[in-house]
Amino acid sequence: MEFIEQIKQRAKKDIKTICLPEASDARTIEAAHIALKEGYANVILLGDEEGIKRMAEENGFDVSKATIINPKTSSKKEEYAQKLFELRQAKGMTKEQADQLVEDEVYFGMMMVKMEEADGLVSGAIHSTSDTLRPALQILKTAPGTKLVSAFFVMCVPDCEYGEEGVFVFGDSGLNQNPTADELSEIAKSSHDSFEKLVGKESRVAMLSYSTYGSAKSELTEKVIEATKLAKEKYPEMKVDGELQLDAAIVPEIGKSKAPGSSVAGSCNTLIFPDLNAGNIGYKLTQRLGKAEAYGPLCQGIAKPVNDLSRGCSAEDIAGVIAITAVQAQ
Repeated sequence: MEFIEQIKQRAKKDIKTICLPEASDARTIEAAHIALKEGYANVILLGDEEGIKRMAEENGFDVSKATIINPKTSSKKEEYAQKLFELRQAKGMTKEQADQLVEDEVYFGMMMVKMEEADGLVSGAIHSTSDTLRPALQILKTAPGTKLVSAFFVMCVPDCEYGEEGVFVFGDSGLNQNPTADELSEIAKSSHDSFEKLVGKESRVAMLSYSTYGSAKSELTEKVIEATKLAKEKYPEMKVDGELQLDAAIVPEIGKSKAPGSSVAGSCNTLIFPDLNAGNIGYKLTQRLGKAEAYGPLCQGIAKPVNDLSRGCSAEDIAGVIAITAVQAQ
């Protein structure tokens, strides 16, 4: 069974409520229709009720089982504004600003998650990453014990013998531009945990570089070597090695020849990129040339499940991320 179908089956075992603040977009309404029809999540759609129902009807989507809330007219608006003001007044937010912000669908949705009236939130089809993550960090904050919020993709490559039968986690491919060695070690740990939570198999982490075991030497390789050392020291239970070139990380015979004695070389399923240039290029190459399904950018390190979407996403992509968010919330 392919990855996303497994995720949907797991989501069905403990149904969660996912908030969708972009209900003015037809893709979001179609994704809600898919999630409700397949029965793996309850859905809250935020926006103008009449407009949402009209758009659903015109496109043949059934969202009759969704909860539709207009933040501008909601009875919860004052309660949420007061709570947002309390959370942010130390940072200079006024009550008037809070009143205004809760009329924004993304802020209202984050407050629903904060107040435990929704279990997670999916946004980004029409909002930038910063417009999704800023309110998440302001309202939900980072998870306990997490130093850094980062982003990852679950990549599902068809007919692929590498990784976990073609399934990989790529981190950080969506958020941190040029992480330090210490930040890279944190991204490695978060990505390792995300792989095990979502794929349900043991994670084997590669700290990627253009060099394997000192075959080249520069500032760029030194950062990855230091990140590997820190990851091994801080998280001795984690299977991780580096610095590794991509082929040494995933191809068994090349792993054996380039990194003999490594516990993970040649079998890695969790790939940590040295910076956002590499991570973004890597996931898009895999998606376009390898015809991979790319789910993300998914977020790790936020106190509650919040996931960003690529603005080029399809309704099916959003429906998949709803299922992933539901499993993260379990």
